[in-house]
Amino acid sequence: MSWQNTIPIMVRYLVSDVNPSSYKYSDSRMSTTVLVAAQLVSLDLNFPNNYEIDIDFGVIAPDPTEEETKDSSFINLIALKTACIIIGSELKTESSNAISIKDGPSAIDLRGVSASLSVLYKDLCDKYQKMSDDYKFTGETGSSILGPYSPGSEYISRNQSSNDFRSNYFRY
Repeated sequence: MSWQNTIPIMVRYLVSDVNPSSYKYSDSRMSTTVLVAAQLVSLDLNFPNNYEIDIDFGVIAPDPTEEETKDSSFINLIALKTACIIIGSELKTESSNAISIKDGPSAIDLRGVSASLSVLYKDLCDKYQKMSDDYKFTGETGSSILGPYSPGSEYISRNQSSNDFRSNYFRY
């Protein structure tokens, strides 16, 4: 499976464009946006593979979804960045339509649409930023560092002595 299939499917789920009979975004627009996001992500972060991204010819090489060169961190970061770009575009479009009209007992209020998109945009971009920061610090997405005050460490210290903990969890 190539990136042209995998990453756009992930993005479609992130932006709730999952009904194939009525896609809001064409496949070509989705692929181009993925390429733009890939370019931006590769400029922001250093990956083990040196990716060549050509927006004009629709190329990401090596393909990050192939078994030999699979890079889940790159794929996930691109998907989130693409969703952030798409929802940002939607937010810009809908904010110009955010109007409220009252005429006697009748009222039309379209401000809530842009407010909802704003929340979604902030959430997606915050998730991208957190994942990007995680990658910068650990070299992986989704990693965590546990310390003595992390959730769960209190359970271990309460139920086991430090020697039991070392013998059960740190096998030399």
